This record gives sequence, structure tokens and C-alpha cells, in this order.
Amino acid sequence: LSPRFNKALDYAARVHRTQVRKKTNVPYVCHLLAVAALVLENGGTEDEAIAALLHDAPEDRGGRPRLDDIRVQFGERVAEIVEACSDTLEEDPETKPPWKTRKSAYHDHLRESRDASVYLVSAADKLHNARATLADHAAIGRKIWARFNGGRDGTLWNYDRLLGIYATGPRDARRDPIVRELRRTVEQLKSL
Repeated sequence: LSPRFNKALDYAARVHRTQVRKKTNVPYVCHLLAVAALVLENGGTEDEAIAALLHDAPEDRGGRPRLDDIRVQFGERVAEIVEACSDTLEEDPETKPPWKTRKSAYHDHLRESRDASVYLVSAADKLHNARATLADHAAIGRKIWARFNGGRDGTLWNYDRLLGIYATGPRDARRDPIVRELRRTVEQLKSL
């Protein structure tokens, strides 16, 4: 990895410095590192790994102005992947559309994309989220579902829709092990 990756790591840590995972004390950067690790472990490029580090920055920390800054700092390719992995580019989190509306629009946007890089980063993101939910369920039980805007049913609906989209997306062997594990993890979540 080049110094660009180090720069992206520093950028992500600064942007998300005060953010924690939903209703936990876990620094948000842990999620970004895990998603980047999944991308790299499965043959991702440096641009894909950088996009993994930055995939939530516009959605959670600044909207379109943040995306524009990412484009300037890390290039058009990284910005394209990040934008495609964002369910909103609202600058003010209070003006985000309702959860189900955002997720449905994300599904439609992802389904229309034929960009294997977008699918790789998106699937890695969802796998890490599902892993964390499963681990937290083991620790606190069904109370875990209260953390999510969609609750248990909405969260599982979202995963099911995404799994269907990943299955019909552009062929990319790098994504296959991530999607297989995501499918197994979602099935475990459904059984709880």
C-alpha cells in the first residue's frame, strides 16, 4: 500500500474521531478498519481499500461537501465507490429521508450499478455489520434489535434484499467468500 492509504486512514480517523458504533463505546474507526481489511483480504485494490475506509464519511459526516473533499484528496475513482456505497448525501443528519426510504433507494441504486468495486465494498461493509450484530446479540440478547431503525424485521429485510442484489451483480470472485459468510451470518441472525 502506498502513502495514499496512510493518508486515508488518518482522514477516516479524523472524520470519525468522536463517533462510536450504535449504542456502544466502540470507536467507529474499528468498523472502517474491519471493512478495509475484508476488502484487502479478498484481493481488493488500494482504491477499493481507501473507499472502504471512507465509505461512511459522506453519509455520517458531511454529505456532498465531504464527498467532494474525498474526490479532491483521493481521486475520482475512490469518490465514485464511496458515493455508490452511501444511502444519503445529506449534509445535515436531521434531514435524512426515513430509514426504509433510504434503504430502498440504496437497493435500487446498487442493483443498477455494474461496478464490481462498489459491490465488493458494500458486501464487506454489510458483512462486518452482521458479524457485529451477531456478536452483540450473544452479549445482550434480543435487546440488540432496538439499536436499529428497522428493528429486527427491517434489518433482516435489508440483508435479504442485499443478498439478492449481490447474487445478481457483476461477477467478481473476490466478493464470493464475503457474500457466502454474510448469507451464513444472516441465517444465524434469523434463527435467534
